[in-house]
Amino acid sequence: MGRGCESGIMALDKTAVAHIAALARIRLSEAELEPLAVELSQILNWVEQLNEVDTAAVPPMASVAASALPMREDRVSDGNCREAILANAPHSARGFFAVPKVIE
Repeated sequence: MGRGCESGIMALDKTAVAHIAALARIRLSEAELEPLAVELSQILNWVEQLNEVDTAAVPPMASVAASALPMREDRVSDGNCREAILANAPHSARGFFAVPKVIE
């Protein structure tokens, strides 16, 4: 699929790029294959460099920005007005909204 590179990293040739393009359903002209092969090989080299970084002591994270959800005191700010709320309902029964049965 590709030819080997001196550093041990696989470099892509025009045939490999044509095969990848066919799998991805991307139409490329013959003139686009060689520059794309070089560019994709450089990307693979960069990814290989990332594999050399020691991340054993780095905890997994979802974002690079430290963030926390804003917290507020959990207190009742409005309530204890069941009768006023139920007054808006067309039907109520025993302190609850009464609705027609929908499941038999």
